[in-house]
Amino acid sequence: MKDWKDKVLRFLSKNYGFFILAVILFWLKTYIAYQTEFNLGIENAMQQFLLLINPLSSAVFFMGLALFAKGRRSFVWIIIIDLLLTIVLFANMVYYRFFSDFITLPNIKEASSLGEQSGSIGALMNWTDALYFLDIIFLIGLLVFRVVKPNKEARIRARKTVGVLTLGVAMFFANLGLAEIDRPELLTRTFDRTYIVKYLGMTNFQLYDAVKSTQNSTQRALADSSDVNEVLNYTKSNYAQPNPEYFGKAKGKNVIYLHLESFQQFLIGYKLHGEEVTPFINSFFKDKNTISFTNFFHQTGQGKTSDAEMMLENSLFGLPQGSAFSTKGKNTYQSAPAILGQQGYDSAVFHGNYKSFWNRDEIYKQFGYNHFFDASYYDMNEKDVSNYGLKDKPFFQESEKYIETLKQPFYAKFITLTNHFPYPITPEEATIAPAETGDSSVDSYFQTARYLDESVKSFVQYLKDAGLYENSVIVMYGDHYGISDNHAQAMTKILGTDYDAYQNAQAQRVPFMLHVPGVKGGVNETYGGEIDMLPTLLHLLGTDTKNYVQLGNDLLSKDVKQVVPFRNGDFITPAYSMIGGKFYNQKTGEEITTETDAMKATKDNVAKELELSDEVLQGDLLRFYTPEGFKKTDPSKYNYNNKNKATSTDSNSTESN
Repeated sequence: MKDWKDKVLRFLSKNYGFFILAVILFWLKTYIAYQTEFNLGIENAMQQFLLLINPLSSAVFFMGLALFAKGRRSFVWIIIIDLLLTIVLFANMVYYRFFSDFITLPNIKEASSLGEQSGSIGALMNWTDALYFLDIIFLIGLLVFRVVKPNKEARIRARKTVGVLTLGVAMFFANLGLAEIDRPELLTRTFDRTYIVKYLGMTNFQLYDAVKSTQNSTQRALADSSDVNEVLNYTKSNYAQPNPEYFGKAKGKNVIYLHLESFQQFLIGYKLHGEEVTPFINSFFKDKNTISFTNFFHQTGQGKTSDAEMMLENSLFGLPQGSAFSTKGKNTYQSAPAILGQQGYDSAVFHGNYKSFWNRDEIYKQFGYNHFFDASYYDMNEKDVSNYGLKDKPFFQESEKYIETLKQPFYAKFITLTNHFPYPITPEEATIAPAETGDSSVDSYFQTARYLDESVKSFVQYLKDAGLYENSVIVMYGDHYGISDNHAQAMTKILGTDYDAYQNAQAQRVPFMLHVPGVKGGVNETYGGEIDMLPTLLHLLGTDTKNYVQLGNDLLSKDVKQVVPFRNGDFITPAYSMIGGKFYNQKTGEEITTETDAMKATKDNVAKELELSDEVLQGDLLRFYTPEGFKKTDPSKYNYNNKNKATSTDSNSTESN
């Protein structure tokens, strides 16, 4: 036994022995993380095998770099590289627990926003997470306590180290070759990060993402005026004629957007403990002058709320990686505030967080917003502030005095915050008992949704008292999901049905309600998404969108296409859906095993639409095209200085006012 132990310790005291041990330990914990922390949708033996082997190539290559060092330094560098790879794995685990997604390079560039989200991050971490660092501690212990005793002068020949790196590269290409058998064109036609991680591994995904991000960063420099022609041809062929029954019916009226944070459609009419969770929003949904959509979906990607705003203001999708708000804040846009501003509208955003969050203070200037009432305008006392900023009730109450500074007609957006993960609420503020699923985030979600409902009710009453209600189009919309698919067990209890991939896709419905004075409302079952909000609103206001670069359709048009693309390339139509690469009958939820020509055509068109949207944003193509009658926005005209007070003489206005 002693001889065996001595042989093992002598083996580990050599550079390559310590290297092999580190690779094996990292490989095992990564595979455990795949199985326990991520929902990667393993469907067959090939995918399971690829999941098992895919951590090896990157571990061998990167830890192999440490073998160029001599003696003890080689061991230290193996541990450092192991730690860095573990941090990448762990960061993705925590991120995935809420976003059901993986970190990309643009996310890292947006890391300055993380300070605003410390409460949410803390809620996502568990004490058991420390177990993922045990192998690092073990390796350090072997070195510190001299269990292994590296030779100070020992060094592996450079030729052998190059051989180790070559082995890592060869393992990657073998992995990729097997992956291409199961998923052809994996790296050229995928919008879904889950596929890359499942087939190639977490570290290789990060490398792939870095390459894609670098390519995207050079796209603007290489773009020219001819690149916009394909986009224009597509948007013109995709244009839906306005419905004469609705076109111009809200002309000259104010527009008030109420952004319902993390609010999903299933909350409408939902009863908990025998009472409606959101009674006021329910009544607004059924109001005689409200056009309400029941098959309306959020289409956000990693940018979440900022993606929703990008679609709402521009009818362009968010980016496949990161937030366009953060990375494309200097682009040229044809946004709602600018379009309406050139028709005499004042414009403002109200938000109980600081203006730099999501780079709003820069991109709102490109959109053409005259005013931005951020946290500096509000009383941000400790009692009224939660993780993401001012709570909704004081936010709306304090906003009232600022609305009065706007010139009518105006275009205003109010971004709420309280109904945001991890849904914290005090017993004094909660007016409904939590759900009883055993999942704390899901259970308190209903309490913060009730708080939001009460906040909106009070604000709408103010609009009535101030005489604004009957002269305004009031739009309520949900920006993105509140409960991710990581809470499937709890959602099964809430919805009373198995929460599989198909059901999760259906749950991405969010409210879209347009209250238009004098226009008959009703429940509309047309399929659409956030990309369609802008053309729908502009046609109600009497502005034809045919010359603008907008990828959405007017949902009130008789020509609306009723295809809802998701950011990962999946889509939903009234007849069939594609979820995770599989087709389903949209009415029954049954899987469709035969792909028809119509399905393939829809899939290809969705991919093309997402690609064109990306080209517009990555290449800043709108700088090459200005619609007739529209003036490009001059961001230098806007100044969102902190004032703490706003008056009717506020200077943040443009010549159009």
